[in-house]
Amino acid sequence: MNADQEAEYQAFVTAQLEPLRRTAYLLCRDWHTADDLVSITFGKLYRHWRRVSAAENVNAYVRGVLTNAWLDERRRPWRREHAVETLPAEPVQPGAEVSVTDRLTLFELLERLPIRRRAAVVLRFYCDLSIDETAEILGISPGTVKSQTSKALDALRLLAASDHMLKETP
Repeated sequence: MNADQEAEYQAFVTAQLEPLRRTAYLLCRDWHTADDLVSITFGKLYRHWRRVSAAENVNAYVRGVLTNAWLDERRRPWRREHAVETLPAEPVQPGAEVSVTDRLTLFELLERLPIRRRAAVVLRFYCDLSIDETAEILGISPGTVKSQTSKALDALRLLAASDHMLKETP
């Protein structure tokens, strides 16, 4: 890699570190694993930066690498850990429009989805990707993205309604 490509790579990493880290967190629900996934992703990008920088949509390509890294990590035996009962305190961003409680509830609901459906929802609605971009990243057809997203949203609605009913029951 020459000096210009190195500088371009460093600028990209600097600009995309936090957005990619948040996306990784939404996929895996663990900040440490999210950091690992981002490191794996940036390592792969560095090795192939010449090809990556020539891609039509670099951000979509990078999210694909991140998503595949997460799916690979999920298959590893040492990643089959159980979540803890209480979450550590998370900093609240200034100007946040959604309460921390609402975010935690959404995170808990997302965690209850199967991993492919969770990936479809995160890529479609958090990363704001099109159906075709999501299909390409996940390696599935656009129709499957539509059905998986629809089923995931239906499940989230049902889970949210049932959780709400449980909280109101004395």
